[in-house]
Amino acid sequence: MEMNNQTSGMINELASLCGILPQYWDIFGKLHVASLEAKKAMLKAMKINIESDEAIAREIDERKSRPWKSFTEPVFVVSVNAQPLKIPLYIPVATGEENKLEITCVIEDGNGLSNSFQVSGNDVNIADERTIDNIRYIKTLISDEAHRNAGYYKADIECRFTGTLQDKHGTIRKKTRLIITPDTCYLPPESGTCKTWGMSVNLYSLQSKYSWGIGDFRDLEKIVNMMAGLKADFIGLNPLHDIPNTYPYGISPYSPISRLYKNFIYLDIEGIPEVIASDEIREFIKSEAFRKKLRKLRKSVRIDYEKTGQLKELILRRAFECFYEIHYKKNSKRYKEFRHYLSVEGKCVESFATFHAIQDLFKKKKNVYSWQQWPAEYHDPKGDAVKAFRKEHEKEVLYYIYIQWLINDQLLKISTHCKETGMTIGMYHDLAVGAIAAGSDVWNYQKIIGDADVGAPPDDFNPQGQNWGFPPMIPDRLKETGYELFIETIRKNMEYGGALRIDHALGLYRLFWIPAGMSPEHGAYLMQPAEDLLRIIALESQRNKTMVIAEDLGTIDDTFREMLQSFQMLSYRLFYFERNYPDPSFKAPEQYPSMALCAITTHDLPTIYGYWTGRDIEVKKQLGIYGDEEAWKNDVIFRERDKGLILSALKAERIIPENFSADPQLMPQMTHELCIAIYRYLAKASCRLLLVSLDDIIGTLDQQNLPGTVDSHPNWMQKYTSSVENILIDQRFSGLSCLFDEKM
Repeated sequence: MEMNNQTSGMINELASLCGILPQYWDIFGKLHVASLEAKKAMLKAMKINIESDEAIAREIDERKSRPWKSFTEPVFVVSVNAQPLKIPLYIPVATGEENKLEITCVIEDGNGLSNSFQVSGNDVNIADERTIDNIRYIKTLISDEAHRNAGYYKADIECRFTGTLQDKHGTIRKKTRLIITPDTCYLPPESGTCKTWGMSVNLYSLQSKYSWGIGDFRDLEKIVNMMAGLKADFIGLNPLHDIPNTYPYGISPYSPISRLYKNFIYLDIEGIPEVIASDEIREFIKSEAFRKKLRKLRKSVRIDYEKTGQLKELILRRAFECFYEIHYKKNSKRYKEFRHYLSVEGKCVESFATFHAIQDLFKKKKNVYSWQQWPAEYHDPKGDAVKAFRKEHEKEVLYYIYIQWLINDQLLKISTHCKETGMTIGMYHDLAVGAIAAGSDVWNYQKIIGDADVGAPPDDFNPQGQNWGFPPMIPDRLKETGYELFIETIRKNMEYGGALRIDHALGLYRLFWIPAGMSPEHGAYLMQPAEDLLRIIALESQRNKTMVIAEDLGTIDDTFREMLQSFQMLSYRLFYFERNYPDPSFKAPEQYPSMALCAITTHDLPTIYGYWTGRDIEVKKQLGIYGDEEAWKNDVIFRERDKGLILSALKAERIIPENFSADPQLMPQMTHELCIAIYRYLAKASCRLLLVSLDDIIGTLDQQNLPGTVDSHPNWMQKYTSSVENILIDQRFSGLSCLFDEKM
C-alpha cells in the first residue's frame, strides 16, 4: 500500500482509536515518538486490516460507531457500590418507534439462579441518539433494581418491537457479562496494625538429600516450618508456572507455557500416594541404576532441568499407570476425588492436557516443539482433528490432568500447613507478565493474542531495551470474551496463597509492544482497560482472601500508581532504588509508604553480597554488556559512592555505631552483620511487608538472572550454596526473628 498524506493521517487516527500512544518518555528523560511504520506494524499485530485506504476507513468507522451498532457491550465491570446497575443499550429505531419497544433482561448468577425485569413503551428513556449510515440509533439505560453481591453474572437481553413493528424489525437478542466488584483488594484484618516479614525463596534453587536435583514441595514444607519458627508470616516464591524445562530458552519461570497450570518438576515424587503404595515403583527408585542418576543430579553444580524432568516423568508415568489400573478403572474413592478436581477445572485443564498430549506426539514424530509447526488441522483447539485426537488419546490426556491434580494436592497441603504453623499470609506467589507463543495459553486463546512481543524500552540496566519473548493479549478481543483468560489467570494464581505479586504491574495500564521483526527501541505503548482489570483483580482477591502486591518499578505513570493504591494493592519498593532523587542519598525509613512491600533486591538485580563487591558490574564487563569503557567506569564510581551512602544512612538511624567508618573501602566485603543491619533499616520503614532474600542471608554472590543474557550467564540454574539441611541449622537466620525489635 503506497503511503500518502491522507493514508498517514488515517493510520495515525486509527492508531489513536486503538490505544497506541503516540510517544513516551524513557527513564533517561528522552522523548520517543512512535513512527508511522511502528504504528502500522502494531495495527497489523492487533489483527486489524490496513491493506488499503478503504479497509482503514472501515476500521476507523467501526471503532467510532462502537458500541452503537453492537446493541450492547460484551462485558460490564462495575463497582458493587455503583448500584442499581444501569446497562446501556443501543437500538436502531425510526422516530416515534421508541415507544413500541419491549425490553426483557434475564440476569443469572454463577449458581444458576436468575431473575428478570422488563422495560417497555413510555418507560424507555432516550439518554442519547445518533444517526449512522442513515439509521437512527437511540441509547437507553435499563436499570437493574436488584442489589447484587460482588461476583460474575450473565445477562440475556432481548429487545422486540410490539404490534405490527415486530414483523418489520424482528427481535434483537444478545448476551453480556456483568462483573460486579469490590472497590479494594483483600487485606488481612491485622495487617493495618502490625508489620510483618517473609522470606523470598527460589524453589528451584533449593537442594537437599531428598530432592531430585531441583527444589521441590517437600523442601518447601521444611522451609515453611523453619520460617514459621522465626515468626515469618509468608514465603515468597518464584512463579511456579508450567515451563518447557529445556535449556537454554525453556527454563525461565517468567516465560511459561501456561500461567494457568504449574510445573511438574516441583512435585515431591516420593510423596505421591501411588508411589508410596507401590512396592514395584519404590524398588525401581531404590535400584542402583536409578540412584546413580539421582546422585549425579544432586552433585551437579547447576540445575539440569531436562534430566530432572525426564527422571521425574519416568516415575510419574508409572504412578499414573497404578492410578489408572487401581483407581480409575475401579471407580475408587481416590478416583472420585480426581473426578471432582476435573469437574471443578472443566474444559480449561482438559485443553491444557490435550495440548501437552499433542505436543508429545509431534516431539516424538518430527522433533517439533512449537504448535505453530503442527499440521494445520491441529491449530484449532476446538476443531474436529483436536476433538478426535482427545477421544483417541483419552488416557494420555488424563495423564496430564493427573499431574496437575497431584500438584494441586501438594500445594493445598503446604497451604494448610502454613496456616497450622501460624503464618498469617502463607505462600506468596508470583505472576509472570505473559506466556510464550509456543505454549498452551496462546494455542487455546490464539484469537485474542497479538503478533508481537512484550518488552521494555531502554533503561539503566538495558540500554538497548528488552524483548521478553512472549506475545500480548489484544485488549479489544480480550474484552469481547468477557475477560475470560485474564480472570482464569488471576484466579488460578491466587489459589493456595495469601499474597500474589503481579510482575510488571505497569502492563495493566500500558504495555510495551514490539512488533514482529522490530527491535525494542522501535516499540510503542498500547493502553490497556486498566480499571476493568484492576476491578477483576480486586474481586478475585476478596474471593480468595489474597493480598496483592503490584510490582510498580520503572517509569510508571503517577496516575496509575494512585489507581493501584486506591485498590489497596501494595507498592513494591526496593532499597536500591529508594533515593531522594535527584540527590542519590537513600530515603529514610519513615519516607517509605505504608501501603507497600519493601525489599533490598529481586531476582533480576544483584544480591546484597554481589552488590557490595561489584560482582554484577564485573560480570557485565566480562560479557561485553557495557557499550563502552566509560559506562563501566561510571558504574564502578557510582557503586562506591552508593556504598558510602548506605553506611551513612545506617549510621543516621543508629543501626550501626557512630564510630563505624562510613568509608566503604575499609569494608571491601559484605558481612552478615552489615546485611542484617540493612534489613533492620527496612524493618523500621512503615511498609506493611518486609521481604528478606534467602540469597542475602546465606551470602550468595551471583544474582539469579542477568537481564539481557540467555546462556552466557547461569540464569535460573543456580543452586543455593547451602543445602536445606544446613539452612535449617544455620545460626545466621536466628537474628531474623528480632527484625522489628527496636532494642536490638
